[in-house]
Amino acid sequence: MGAELSADARTPYQVVRAHLQQRSYHWLITGVAGFIGSNLLEHLLGLGQRVTGLDNFLTGYRHNLEQVREAVGEDAWSQFRFIEADIRSQGSCLQACQGVDYVLHQAALGSVSRSIAEPLLCHDINVSGFVAMLAAARDAGVKRFVYAASSATYGDHAGLPKVEGRIGKPLSPYALTKYANELYADVFARCYNLEAIGLRYFNVFGPRQDPQGAYAAVIPQWAAALIGDGRVVINGDGETSRDFCYVANAVQANLLAALSRDPAAVNQVYNVALNARTSLNDLYQMMRALLLGRFPHLQEHAADHAEFRAGDVRHSQADIAKAVRLLGFSPTHDLERGLHEAMDWYVGRLAAGPGSVSPVRS
Repeated sequence: MGAELSADARTPYQVVRAHLQQRSYHWLITGVAGFIGSNLLEHLLGLGQRVTGLDNFLTGYRHNLEQVREAVGEDAWSQFRFIEADIRSQGSCLQACQGVDYVLHQAALGSVSRSIAEPLLCHDINVSGFVAMLAAARDAGVKRFVYAASSATYGDHAGLPKVEGRIGKPLSPYALTKYANELYADVFARCYNLEAIGLRYFNVFGPRQDPQGAYAAVIPQWAAALIGDGRVVINGDGETSRDFCYVANAVQANLLAALSRDPAAVNQVYNVALNARTSLNDLYQMMRALLLGRFPHLQEHAADHAEFRAGDVRHSQADIAKAVRLLGFSPTHDLERGLHEAMDWYVGRLAAGPGSVSPVRS
């Protein structure tokens, strides 16, 4: 990028966005129909980028892509090519990587509880599929491979905040697969000179996160329950805490990781979060307060409690100093601002009921 990314009064992310508005690259997003993948797609198309997306709709949805199309308009949408395929297919991975500058690998089976129920499927997608993508990116000569790692990698390490270099033993098959991703990325960097950066997401939430199903994340699941006057279940005593991170911060981390020109920043893993900790009890009260003015039935609403969930860590909080120092990461949304935006989106979608969607063109 040269002088275009020289130091100035803007934040590193503002500089990257300005650069992308002036120069178009070809990006591949795996898991593009999922929650984070579709948000990445919307941001990149909005910045005038050319994007190929790959998804098999195991956990992603066509309506996510249709919502992106509606948001960005037809001109930007024309720069998107969709491939319906599975990352476990080496041929499909190689096809998707052709002519690509940057890979943003988001495809995974991303649930701790589902990994405990289906460990073989979790390994097949998260490890075998990951290696297939790494090999395809290597063979296609992509500039950089940025992948979704996970805070689950910290396992039973009790220290807070979590620092990238100190992890414990995995507590679930999912956690083990995400750690294996980091090891494989490091090996591909050493053996094949493939530039790779892992982003350890901490409880990312925001628009297009699925509120339905047994493996739904807590914020969308609770949003749907609160809006519909349903049952909110808190696992354990509610003092379990998490570092909740709005999806715009995850998008920022991906673009900074892809476009960093600092050699020290490459072939690393980074925490993506806020360096904050919120209990489930406090989260429930925050969400209820945000929705109360629009849904009077919440005046009498109270959460129920259930047993602790197998494989869950008790507390999680990220040290983000490494990402700040090497990537220039600077979260734009704290939890309160992120919840405001997310609740507005969920009210708009869930209160109106499910809408019809048309098929996505391939």
